[in-house]
Amino acid sequence: MRIALLALLLPFAAAAQEARVVEGEALFLRYCATCHGEDARGGGPMQSVLSVAVPDLTALAGEGGFPHFGVIAKIDGRDPVISHGGVMPVWGDFFDMGQGAFVRTEAGQPIVTTPPVAALVAWLEAVQE
Repeated sequence: MRIALLALLLPFAAAAQEARVVEGEALFLRYCATCHGEDARGGGPMQSVLSVAVPDLTALAGEGGFPHFGVIAKIDGRDPVISHGGVMPVWGDFFDMGQGAFVRTEAGQPIVTTPPVAALVAWLEAVQE
C-alpha cells in the first residue's frame, strides 16, 4: 500500500521541485545576478566594486555533495559574509515571507528556511557542474 501511494505521489513531488527550480532561477536573475552573474559563475557587473572575488556558484558541490545548509546560511544571514560588511545583503529579512519551508540535505536532514530561499537553493543545486 505504501509503495503504491509513493508511486502516485512521486510525479507531484517532481513537478513541485521543478516549479521550485524555475522560481529559484527567476529570483536569482532578479536579486543575485548583479554580483554573481546570470550564469552564477561570479562575473556580475558589480564584481568590480566588491572587496573580494565573487565565487563560482556552479562549483559548490564537491566530493561531499551540495552544501545545502552552508548555502542557506549565506543567503539568510546565519553565516555572515564579511566582504559585504557583515550579513549578506539584507536577503535574510527580504526573503522572510513569514512561512516556513524545508530543504532536505542528501542525508535527509531537514533545514528550515523560507520558500524563496528554498527556491534559490533548488536552482543553485540544479546548476552544479
